[in-house]
Amino acid sequence: MHKYFLFYKPFQVLSTFTSSDGKKCLRDYIHLSKDVYAAGRLDYDSEGLMLLTNDGALIHQLLHPGFHHFRTYYVQVEGVLNAAALESLCSGVSIRVDGKAYETLPAKVVPIPNPTNVPERNPPIRFRKTIPTSWLSITLQDGKNRQVRKMTAAVGHPTLRLIRWSIEKITVDQLEPGQLKEISRSTLLKKLLIQP
Repeated sequence: MHKYFLFYKPFQVLSTFTSSDGKKCLRDYIHLSKDVYAAGRLDYDSEGLMLLTNDGALIHQLLHPGFHHFRTYYVQVEGVLNAAALESLCSGVSIRVDGKAYETLPAKVVPIPNPTNVPERNPPIRFRKTIPTSWLSITLQDGKNRQVRKMTAAVGHPTLRLIRWSIEKITVDQLEPGQLKEISRSTLLKKLLIQP
């Protein structure tokens, strides 16, 4: 029987169930049957929504580049972006992926107020009096390794904190870091905009 879970991956946790170098991993927070896997990854230093399931067909559909699923990230960056930097992020920037140049697909990038619906990070980001920070909502359909961090760096605004807030209509709202929530197949597919 297929099972489906939402998980809020905390900061500095591997998105795998095993760790070979002493870093925290999913197994430190959740205990599920061995056939349940993460449908995609989040960087060690990123946080937010992960989907876990033993439904291999759904994992394939979520990860295969032929299927486009919009993912939204809340991103705290160094500095305040000007109109040119925002336009570059929206239209696509050149980054390196596996040593090769890659032009990101158009993205929806919107400056947002400091989000009050996200938990505090532990440890918090390093605060510098002389350098302001700002928050962006970035919605992508491509998902290359460390793509958001590379995109903001490409326009001169390094990422300080990155939270995957949603995949299509599924969000981590109401979840705390380290919290797992089971979800029904019908609800999950509806929120992922996938036909059953």
